[in-house]
Amino acid sequence: MARAYGDDLRMRVLAAAAAGASARSAAARFGVGVSTAIVWIRRARETGERTARRQGKPRGSRLDAHEAFIVSMIEADKDITLNEMVERLCAERAVVIGRSALSSWLRGHGWTYKKSPHTHWSRTAPTS
Repeated sequence: MARAYGDDLRMRVLAAAAAGASARSAAARFGVGVSTAIVWIRRARETGERTARRQGKPRGSRLDAHEAFIVSMIEADKDITLNEMVERLCAERAVVIGRSALSSWLRGHGWTYKKSPHTHWSRTAPTS
């Protein structure tokens, strides 16, 4: 994705338009697209917004709406697996999601659990 133009260039285009230049002449003068200059000038005139907006898709997940349900599953059964959680989400909430997506969402919300293997019954302590 392309980066946004700098605020200094945007301010110069807006200052030229405020001084009486048309959007097309300001765009040609500063080397930006005509539609870009038109949008900047219209947005500054209508809402007073003079800075670039955040680019990209808004952050979020389909699982955010089901956070309380997921937490209750974990609290009810501390030893629940990701596969079991995916199955329950599908059956009870009609949310079809992959195991890795659920794992990423859980890690993003601070839920991690590392199972440690038990020592074999004949050993009382590690041998090495």
